[in-house]
Amino acid sequence: MRFIYLSPRYDNAKSPWILSCGGEGFSGSADCHPPKKAPNQHIRRMSTTPSSFYDLSAISNKGKPIPFSDFKGKVVLVVNVASQCGFTKQYAGLEELNKKYRDRGLQMIGFPCNQFGGQEPGSAEEIESFCQVNFGVTFPLTEKVEVNGTNEHPVFHHLKSQKKWFGLSRVKWNFEKFLIDTEGNVAERFSSTSDASAIEPYLLTLLPKAESQKE
Repeated sequence: MRFIYLSPRYDNAKSPWILSCGGEGFSGSADCHPPKKAPNQHIRRMSTTPSSFYDLSAISNKGKPIPFSDFKGKVVLVVNVASQCGFTKQYAGLEELNKKYRDRGLQMIGFPCNQFGGQEPGSAEEIESFCQVNFGVTFPLTEKVEVNGTNEHPVFHHLKSQKKWFGLSRVKWNFEKFLIDTEGNVAERFSSTSDASAIEPYLLTLLPKAESQKE
């Protein structure tokens, strides 16, 4: 699979590059380049600890607020995403889920993150263009965030505290997924290797309640 980047600022067109992640990889060519690295963006932190998933919010890749109170009664899938990872191909399956179930109460949201191998270096515009050109992504993306450490985004601080991995809370790599039920609780947490086909059965157990709340 070859990914297309619309990045006229990338000035090393003769250099091949490799997409790699956890041993997986895709090779690129002269007409398929990663976005130019963007400067670190300001990380927004909340001054108080949210008591509910619906008290949280994020900033979209266009700089607009996304209040999670808008997600009440929906099933939400939160994913930390990256454009230069071996798991980037999962965008295709995630978008299929989005189109298939959004009218039944699914809300998907992607959080670009550059913490793992520097695999999300582009600007908000470059990331959005990459996702749309290569995968036709229509679900919302946020500004770039951190998911671990001192500057971790409050959304991930909250989600990790609700669902840990073998006693550990940290996100291990790109494309971890958190599935939130209609009450705002983390119902399931999926590793990077879990693609859309692994998530769908769990999603189907939660959607009926979302549909009933729409009636």
